[in-house]
Amino acid sequence: MKTLNCNDEDIKYWLALLRIEGIGCKTFANLIDEHSPEDIFAATEKELLSWEIKKNLVNAILNFDWKSVEYDLEWLAKPNNDVLKITHRLYPDTLKEIYDPPPLLFIRGNPKILAYPQVAIVGSRNPSSLGNKTAFDFAFELSKYGFAITSGLALGIDSTAHQGALSAEGFTIAVVGTGLDRVYPSSNKELALEIVNTGAMISEFPPGTTAIGSNFPRRNRIISGLCQGLLVVEAAQKSGSLITARMALEQNREVFAIPGSIYSPLSRGCNAMIKEGAKLVESPQDIIEELSQYKQRITSLRSEPEQSLLDLDQQTLLNLVMFSPTSIDDLVESAMQSVDVISSQLLMLEIQGYVEATPGGCYIRVK
Repeated sequence: MKTLNCNDEDIKYWLALLRIEGIGCKTFANLIDEHSPEDIFAATEKELLSWEIKKNLVNAILNFDWKSVEYDLEWLAKPNNDVLKITHRLYPDTLKEIYDPPPLLFIRGNPKILAYPQVAIVGSRNPSSLGNKTAFDFAFELSKYGFAITSGLALGIDSTAHQGALSAEGFTIAVVGTGLDRVYPSSNKELALEIVNTGAMISEFPPGTTAIGSNFPRRNRIISGLCQGLLVVEAAQKSGSLITARMALEQNREVFAIPGSIYSPLSRGCNAMIKEGAKLVESPQDIIEELSQYKQRITSLRSEPEQSLLDLDQQTLLNLVMFSPTSIDDLVESAMQSVDVISSQLLMLEIQGYVEATPGGCYIRVK
């Protein structure tokens, strides 16, 4: 599925502005309030300086290396890859509300999942067996109810929460601290593929971004910014999960915590959050009741028919492509169209993630 952002004529300028060192989220937002990214890169040095852009940024704009953007565009042309501008209708309203929303969200999977009310589940990377069971059970039940489950694809509670949602055949969203052309940790590659096939992986970082330590605290504000409620399952007194929970409180999200033994180091963070105002929960129903105002929205989204982005000719051709290898010759014969026409339509179907090319000049339908 494509949101068409990657076909926008100006997307390359947004991508270029994102890659300029020194332009963070707030500076990016201030710049595009006054000027389009395309106008910024078309401007002269005198014009840029008159717009009160710092000299070092002016130099970076004027001498920008466009090869990095070529890499981004190549990545975006692949099936299931996409990007959302902050101005796009599918960009989540909840995320726009935070102090420094990312100007671009890179996505692998289905961007429409971002419209679902979300419960974020976070916790220890080294949980107890009880903590793992709790995260799985809560994710499973909340997903069955209709919430999308959001987490960070880390080992431990994050991974278990994603798995709980997948087991319920629900939606799960992984917010990551790298570019989406890689998976960190690498041991979660299979889990990441499952998430992409049914939900979405998202990142504010462009393709090629490696796992840098400072990226992960930044990633946490997106996890909390996307959700309507955040659940901490197990966390030590000093942990990234508590940073995410405090961000959620600052963003006026509902924060929930599982209480635990006063003797367990993994419970001290949760117990501390409860003291600070997080709501003590003992079952998924406690969260469902607190977030009951989202029931109608979930029902509405579930009943929405899936809108096809294909024209009549593309849909007709897609109906002829099997879930087993189908040759171009067979498609030409069945559709009674020329090879050039069929090849062109197959390319569009591949870009939009409906078919994949296989060895021997064949295609298979993937959705």
